[in-house]
Amino acid sequence: METVGFIGLGNMGGGMSRNIQRAGYPMVVFDIREGMTRPLLEEGARLGSSPAEVAEASDITFTSLPGPREVEAVAMGREGVLEGIRSGSIYVDLSSSRPTLIREIEPKFREKGAHVLDAPVSGGKSGAESGNLAVMVGGDRAIFEQIKPILDAFGDKVFYAGGIGAGSICKLVHNMVGHSVRQAIAEGLTLGVKAGVEPEAVWECMRRGSLGRMRVLHEGLVRTMFRGEFEPASFALNLAYKDISLATELAHEYDVPMPVTTLSEQIALQAMNRGWGDRDSSVTVLLQEEQANVEVRAPHIDPAWAGRFITTHPDDE
Repeated sequence: METVGFIGLGNMGGGMSRNIQRAGYPMVVFDIREGMTRPLLEEGARLGSSPAEVAEASDITFTSLPGPREVEAVAMGREGVLEGIRSGSIYVDLSSSRPTLIREIEPKFREKGAHVLDAPVSGGKSGAESGNLAVMVGGDRAIFEQIKPILDAFGDKVFYAGGIGAGSICKLVHNMVGHSVRQAIAEGLTLGVKAGVEPEAVWECMRRGSLGRMRVLHEGLVRTMFRGEFEPASFALNLAYKDISLATELAHEYDVPMPVTTLSEQIALQAMNRGWGDRDSSVTVLLQEEQANVEVRAPHIDPAWAGRFITTHPDDE
């Protein structure tokens, strides 16, 4: 069985790495916060002293890091993955990062006879812990098929997106759409409530209509906006803002106009400037409530119930 290296054991990496270990793979791990490695070491993993040492001891090396700056430093920097990786080994970056960066990294690994995949994930900390993650993979399809059993250990929706960088592009598109849709939902809720309708009725209307059948609504706003509670964060605003900014950066690179996403980016920036970066990314709805001079609160709605999607006949619209 392949030895798996894992670098970056935070909110996402911690859960993913433990699921790989539970699947029976021998592991070598590293994190700059040594305490984060303890749960894996107690179950038999070895500790690497650097990313280079992890890569040297592993057949497949994963990184799960905050963003492009960290990915570049860990992959390419002094005592980085590139320095230690062996010919025939595989490097997989699970971070939400810049597609251009992974496309710059891949040829340098190829020169050493190593393979690279980008495989960002979606599903949050709870999904990382439970193994309920979407894993969007870019790179050589044969290498993807080779390591898919390992990806299946921590993701229940693993799919091949295309060539190198395709996974990162899919992740940025996913997150930018989600953030823009949430802003539209927040605007609709504040309008409905201020115009005199109870929050439950507006929400039920959206769930039962065609919008709900497009599976756009989810329990996130019920858990946060309806309760006025944005901590602990399921997905922090500073990470969401980073992803949206990477998406608009990619749009500039390819001359794609994105007026709605640009507006969402500016709204997220306003919230960041309020000092809300560590709160849940849905905290941006507070800006909408403030500008509309109304609060949308329905604390008795159960998030699990509200997240279920109603299947109705078209004639019911």
